[in-house]
Amino acid sequence: MLQKLLIRNYAIIESVDIEFSGKLNIITGETGAGKSILAGALGLILGERADSSVLFNAAQKCIVEGSFSTQGRNDIQKIVRESDLDAAEEEIVIRREVASTGKSRAFINDTPVTLAQLKQFTSLLVDLHQQFDTLELGDSDFQREVIDALAGHQSVLKQYQEAYTVYSATQKALAAAKEQQAAANKELDYHTFLYEELEEAQWKANELEALDAELKILGNAENIKSALGKINYALNEGEQPLVQQLKGLSNQLHTLHNFHTAIPALVQRLQSAQIELRDIAGDIENLNNEIRFDEERIQVVSDRLSLGYKLLKKHGVQTTGELLDIQNSLQQQLDKIVNLDAAIAHLEKEAAIQLTQARQLAQTLTANRQKQVNPFEQKTGKLLTQVGMPNARIKIAINPAALNITGGDAIEFLFDANKSNRFEPLKKVASGGELSRLMLCIKSLVAASVQLPTLIFDEIDTGISGEAARQVGIIMKDLGQSHQVIAITHQPQIAAKANAHFFVYKKEKDEKINTHIKLLSAEERVDTIAQMLSGKKPTASALENAREMMDL
Repeated sequence: MLQKLLIRNYAIIESVDIEFSGKLNIITGETGAGKSILAGALGLILGERADSSVLFNAAQKCIVEGSFSTQGRNDIQKIVRESDLDAAEEEIVIRREVASTGKSRAFINDTPVTLAQLKQFTSLLVDLHQQFDTLELGDSDFQREVIDALAGHQSVLKQYQEAYTVYSATQKALAAAKEQQAAANKELDYHTFLYEELEEAQWKANELEALDAELKILGNAENIKSALGKINYALNEGEQPLVQQLKGLSNQLHTLHNFHTAIPALVQRLQSAQIELRDIAGDIENLNNEIRFDEERIQVVSDRLSLGYKLLKKHGVQTTGELLDIQNSLQQQLDKIVNLDAAIAHLEKEAAIQLTQARQLAQTLTANRQKQVNPFEQKTGKLLTQVGMPNARIKIAINPAALNITGGDAIEFLFDANKSNRFEPLKKVASGGELSRLMLCIKSLVAASVQLPTLIFDEIDTGISGEAARQVGIIMKDLGQSHQVIAITHQPQIAAKANAHFFVYKKEKDEKINTHIKLLSAEERVDTIAQMLSGKKPTASALENAREMMDL
């Protein structure tokens, strides 16, 4: 419930403080006095956008602050606790500030919040109905929400939406897997051929590099053997083999070791050189024995290299390792296709189970909605008669539709204004005045079924007068017994039903027009309603009529 509304420096309002009743609050005033400006200021704390043009004084910031009682609203108190919005017991204070630069800030209990957070939170506190909001009556989502509110199956709807969300996610994953599979299958044969070609060759790490080195040796085997033979001959077999010469020199030097202290070390070095040279000679001889010209092997290596070079060129790489990487990559792609088949089969099974669960819950929703059709049509018909539309009837069409986040139903409100039995979609045939009254009837029905927030009507009485306006006032009065209702109206019949009647008026101050608002006393209400009936100077009969309307 909105307890207090404080407005500073907004539009033509310098400063206004309002304390509302918990029942039916009526706001009246002359055209242009600023009644709808109050609704605009309230819109700021409900998350509407604003800029510096709303400032009464461009040098100061605009402040709109609302104090809400949350007594009995466990849902709101739970959100306050979960969001760490420190609050006084059962009270929420929402403030919006607009600076001269146009920048705005929003606060819940002095905690800064975004506009999105503000809108989400205040939607639980206030239902603001403005002149053109009757357009939402023709919206299929609004129509479905009305029936769902009357059906009172929010727990089932939540279960269904959770089940449908899971099913949708599985369907999305399944579609993605099938798309991957289709893309992979387009090149499956080619990738299989490439893999089998590499797999059949059975390449080993660094094989091509080793074969290339081997072919160089095989191709030059005779030259290599000739050179190695000459070197080996010089080391071991010549007239004066180098190994033997070093041995002889070492022996000669050894005979002098008693004559100088440096000679033993030199002898040791000559002996080491002799041993090293002898080892080199042995290795050369072994290498010479290993190398031989093998025409058959040359052909094998050449053929293997030819195949390898062909594959290197084909795949645009240069080493055996890169070929093996390509082979592994192709293997992974082929394995992935096999795994995709299994994944698709699993997802299809999961989707089928989830679809069955979603359909069962959707059927429950449909059954609950259909149960509300006749009672809703009858109750709405009675209320329409009450507000001066005795020939108007509404019909609810519930038809099967593809499963979506709201269920498996297409819900449409059909309207017949003149008992013609030709029901047409509401948005096509109902006039503005008819829509306004119909919206009030529907909200009064919904309010009886669910815990609605504060209801604010900005000139919902457009297009009606007389008895129809009186009946609208009665409905609002009844609605105010269980909900806080705030209504801006031009109709005396509606104003007469108020529990609290506020009057908006203009006053000049410092050569500026300023909007003020005051709570009327009983006598002031009589005079104001009489003026609404007969003009600035009400007649005695108008005053008496006003008292009758107010049941005084």
